[in-house]
Amino acid sequence: MPADSAPRDFDLVVLGATGFTGELTAAYLAEHAPAGLRWALAGRNPDKLQAVRDRLAKIDPSLGELPLLEADSSDAASLRALAEATKVVVTTVGPYLEHGEPLVAACAAAGTDYVDLTGEPEFVDRMYVAHHDAAVASGARIVHACGFDSIPHDLGAWFTVQQLRSGDPITLRGVVRAGAMASGGTFHSAMGAMSRARQMREAMVARRKKEGRPAGRRSRAVAGKPHRDRTLGLWLLPMPTIDPFVVARSGAALESYGPDFRYSHYAGLKTLRYTIGGAVAVSGLLVAAQVKPIRNLLKSRVPQGEGPSEQRRATSWFTVDFVGESAGRTVHTRVSGGDPGYTETAKMLAESAMCLVLDDNPTTSGQVTTATAMAENLLARLQRAGMRFEVV
Repeated sequence: MPADSAPRDFDLVVLGATGFTGELTAAYLAEHAPAGLRWALAGRNPDKLQAVRDRLAKIDPSLGELPLLEADSSDAASLRALAEATKVVVTTVGPYLEHGEPLVAACAAAGTDYVDLTGEPEFVDRMYVAHHDAAVASGARIVHACGFDSIPHDLGAWFTVQQLRSGDPITLRGVVRAGAMASGGTFHSAMGAMSRARQMREAMVARRKKEGRPAGRRSRAVAGKPHRDRTLGLWLLPMPTIDPFVVARSGAALESYGPDFRYSHYAGLKTLRYTIGGAVAVSGLLVAAQVKPIRNLLKSRVPQGEGPSEQRRATSWFTVDFVGESAGRTVHTRVSGGDPGYTETAKMLAESAMCLVLDDNPTTSGQVTTATAMAENLLARLQRAGMRFEVV
């Protein structure tokens, strides 16, 4: 927090706590927040907030008095009051392109740290152009993509770069595999992004013009091609997600990524047949997203705010393998955990918020990535919480 900031009533507030992922995040805090952490729940429906608090009180009876705050993403005054009352705001209210900007603006103005779950590149780029300077001036850290998009990829890439410890150019590829149900919020965000290719490109160009490039260095997200990976024994299919952009921005911000850093991002599949099928499915979704009635039909089949049962989540898993190459040396690392879309995402979001408010992180401000803002501390937190970062 800025040295001259006024005392805050809370350390951390969860906005969107009545949604599926929001309540999972609150439940994680109920089980793992340290004694003395001053936190609260926020949302637009007091009755639903009360119901969430009642369920949390079954985990920890002391939470029966957890503060409840009314705030609505369409009410700028309520968001301003919320941002001024806390050190960190956690928000699960998406799609962020529709609902997210007023809260980012409020946090940037108030010097309040902000974390979310967005996987929407256009939203992130527009927030950088509109609010990065204000956040730098106030000391706020605006940290997007603090769930499965994009912590395993961003911190996994950082972890791999630390193993290489190279002053030479680094080429890195990340390969994702998962056995889990897709998040409804993620699906809606993806369909929205695919329907806005022109606007997404415009936002990216505007950001590049404002942001510039690191002096004397390069860091790039490189679109790969489908191919067989001999190191991993998998077929690789490029993934059109936000993750490679996040990794490349960490590479641009941190000199440890070397003078020329290149990152490519893939899904890993065991057979060529599944690879071809995956490519056809992605292409079909891209086409469907351009036709509004079809897009809306598909979105109605995957509702937001609902998720799989606890039993289903308990059997879900993910891995992200990284292969880094520099100066003739190759390093293979892996990040792995449980249910990526819900259980692990709630964990990553909650631990990110606690890391910002409780840990001695590097001095940063403005829109920053998780690796830039808190890599070492957050990685240690996630390891203690059961996620694995290992050299294979």
